[in-house]
Amino acid sequence: MNVIFHSHHAPMSDRLRRRARSGVARLAKRLGRPVDAVIRFEEDGPTRRVEIMLHAPRRKPLVAAGAGRYTGPALTVALDRLATQVDTQRKKRLARRTARA
Repeated sequence: MNVIFHSHHAPMSDRLRRRARSGVARLAKRLGRPVDAVIRFEEDGPTRRVEIMLHAPRRKPLVAAGAGRYTGPALTVALDRLATQVDTQRKKRLARRTARA
């Protein structure tokens, strides 16, 4: 899976990149066959924002964002929201499988 980082006036440490990459990779395994992920870090005054867009074949892209005073907590919020979307997608897929059988 290809992970693309974008930074808009926000410094990104290597530790933060590793944390974002590992979190997205963990969620992508649960989703199945991910293509790529785009992670955007933005800073506007005192607010830091993180947006994650995860692409998988034959699905709409999953988009989750988090904002906060610091980048770490904003990343945590974005990953939690993405995890909720991935779980919802999995439940829908499993429900369709059991309905066919």
